[in-house]
Amino acid sequence: MHIPDGYLGPGTCGVFYLIMLPIWTIASRIVKRTLNARQVPLLAIGAAFSFVIMMFNIPIPGGTTGHAVGGVLVAILLGPWAACIAITVALVIQALLFGDGGITAIGANCFNLAFVLPFAGYYIYKTISYKTPISSRRRVIAAGIAGYLALNIAAGLTGLMFGIQPLLYKTANGRALYCPYGLNIALPVMLGEHLLVFGWVEAIVTALAIKYLQKHSPELLAEGRRIE
Repeated sequence: MHIPDGYLGPGTCGVFYLIMLPIWTIASRIVKRTLNARQVPLLAIGAAFSFVIMMFNIPIPGGTTGHAVGGVLVAILLGPWAACIAITVALVIQALLFGDGGITAIGANCFNLAFVLPFAGYYIYKTISYKTPISSRRRVIAAGIAGYLALNIAAGLTGLMFGIQPLLYKTANGRALYCPYGLNIALPVMLGEHLLVFGWVEAIVTALAIKYLQKHSPELLAEGRRIE
């Protein structure tokens, strides 16, 4: 789901950098104000976990990749603002050091994976698991559903970004300047792979992690630990 350089036009890249700048500012202020000393290692572990799981990516026809993110799990444990920071760090390192995702597309990648995904997943999880005990099986189910849906929402947005490029940037004779695939190709390809494969990986990883924590570290699932 990492968008490489050259697939989004400069205007699209610029818009998402402008969108993400205030989000990063707000997130950093909230995390700095509310994160306690005991949670700092968890934030670092969350960034490392997201980094590692995103490195297991599979090329998808059209120029991008499919993979799980782990962002919903980080959001459940620390809240969506902390997850935004953790996943942003992972995405920037991947882009700068490994060429996984374009530098010009960092804003767009962070919007999809570090903002939309953890926030969508977190509030889906909260809605389904509303006021249930920490040991409740419903929390495990909620985590799996949240992981699956959030990843596919992010995949759909990525496909939408690709698909509108031929409409926004083309030559006088109609040839696409950046991503050559329209919505009729980009959306089905991105959603198909994630609905059938990668969404399930995200769901299973998230659900199993919550189930494990319920038994071994239930204090990590306490509502008061999260940064909302």
